[in-house]
Amino acid sequence: MGSMHLEHDPNAVAAPIISFDEFLRVDIRIGTIIEVTEFPEARKPALKLTIDFGEVIGPKRSSAQIVANYRPEELIGKQVAAVVNFPPRQIGPFMSEVLTLGFPDDAGTVVLFSPDRNVPNGGRLF
Repeated sequence: MGSMHLEHDPNAVAAPIISFDEFLRVDIRIGTIIEVTEFPEARKPALKLTIDFGEVIGPKRSSAQIVANYRPEELIGKQVAAVVNFPPRQIGPFMSEVLTLGFPDDAGTVVLFSPDRNVPNGGRLF
């Protein structure tokens, strides 16, 4: 399977039907960004995030191509959703431990997926 998450076309057809059990295998949790650093080694402009997912999961690191819409200083304290049960992925010299989720805006750049109210870190999407 390729990198389907890179398909940003809002007119793309819906993905094939899956069972509810298959959906439950994807562990999507909420966490709070606690650290942001520049990632100049990345091929495309990106930031390194450390996201706190609470007591059970703890802090995890993620690379995110979000520089078009976010400045590092405004991300601290922001809650975001991420897939926490993919295997870690090496991105240049950085090991990304979770996939931070977002949606494309009109320009095709990432807008982070975030709750409209604060919720406890580590909460699972249902």
